[in-house]
Amino acid sequence: MATLRELAPCRTAALPVMILGLILAVPGVMAQSPGVSDTEIRIGQSCVLTGEAQSLGKGMRDGALAYFRQVNATGGIKGRKIRLITMDDGHAANASIVNTKRLIEDEQVFLLFGYVGAAPSKAALEIAEENKVPFFGSMSGAAFLRDPLNRHMFNLRASDAGEIEALIQKLVKERGAGKFAAFYEDDTDGRAGLKIIRETLQGYGQELVSAAGYAPNTLVVEPAVKELVALQPDTVLLVGTAAPCAKLIIMMRTWGSDAVFAATSAVGSEALGMQLSNQGLGVAISQVVPFPYDRRVPVVAEYHNFTSEFLEGAETGYTGLEGFLAAKALCAVLRGMENPITRDGFIRTAESQKGTELGGIKITFSPDNHQGVNAVFFTQVVPGGFIKPITNFNDLYN
Repeated sequence: MATLRELAPCRTAALPVMILGLILAVPGVMAQSPGVSDTEIRIGQSCVLTGEAQSLGKGMRDGALAYFRQVNATGGIKGRKIRLITMDDGHAANASIVNTKRLIEDEQVFLLFGYVGAAPSKAALEIAEENKVPFFGSMSGAAFLRDPLNRHMFNLRASDAGEIEALIQKLVKERGAGKFAAFYEDDTDGRAGLKIIRETLQGYGQELVSAAGYAPNTLVVEPAVKELVALQPDTVLLVGTAAPCAKLIIMMRTWGSDAVFAATSAVGSEALGMQLSNQGLGVAISQVVPFPYDRRVPVVAEYHNFTSEFLEGAETGYTGLEGFLAAKALCAVLRGMENPITRDGFIRTAESQKGTELGGIKITFSPDNHQGVNAVFFTQVVPGGFIKPITNFNDLYN
């Protein structure tokens, strides 16, 4: 039989374990994930705030801030204010890696939110998965964010494939388009978009008459213009950013092309329209959010009201509305959580969202589906470079 002297060390060693168990049994004490305190929830964002694509990052950030500030002004989430920590990655994967590690390790954010672009998002997702950090609402339609399903990744916009397929379907069925060409940025994202275009056209028994590329981060589009003008396609599908796409369109129009041009939302529609001005007729663009100036849509009216009140001077538009919707969806999940607030609990609560109403847009997630929204909308460039909604592509300005 053991003596009291032999038993004492065992009892002493067990005390810290017992005390820890008692502490963890008290709701909210030492059980919450990093980034959550009694007064705030820290959210991390890396996006492009400088360079050619800065309007995308600023729009995504500002739209989210408008909603978060309204939430904070009305008591926060269960008494906790949302603190968005945003870092500039210049649209580069390497900078996204550095920022994401800083956000998780140094800033101790609860989750990652609102990244912009495929390459920065891919880099961040690998780190998020490694650290078991949720990644919510990236502004990218890239396939690798969706397939295979990643437990930590939640998407709130239609995929690139969904946008391209919707565009081609309308072009074929409503305009009878039959001679397609593509203009694409010759990088990983551009080639992925080109692959989707080819596969979608095959479903209609068609092939591209030309696939003209341009080097990333350049405006050298003259070789592509010459190739496309010589072939005279009736439709040119664009997979690139605003500046090179605008230059191509203007040059092709100058050289006599009357082709219809069609791009996905990734082009940055407002930036494209601004650069085209009165030379943008016959340009269609798919969108992943409703027309951001139709205040008849409740969430659009809310977006403008909150931006005016809490973010005076901020520009409004498609990317801003996307950031606003992502922030509203995020807060809907956070409101549905019970204490303690944990990352694993966030994932489970997000997966329970079934037709959650955001004011004209509904989100649905499940353990088998992290694609919250699949809606695609359509717009065109009108005189002056403005972007307006369109229902039928037969009504495109020519």
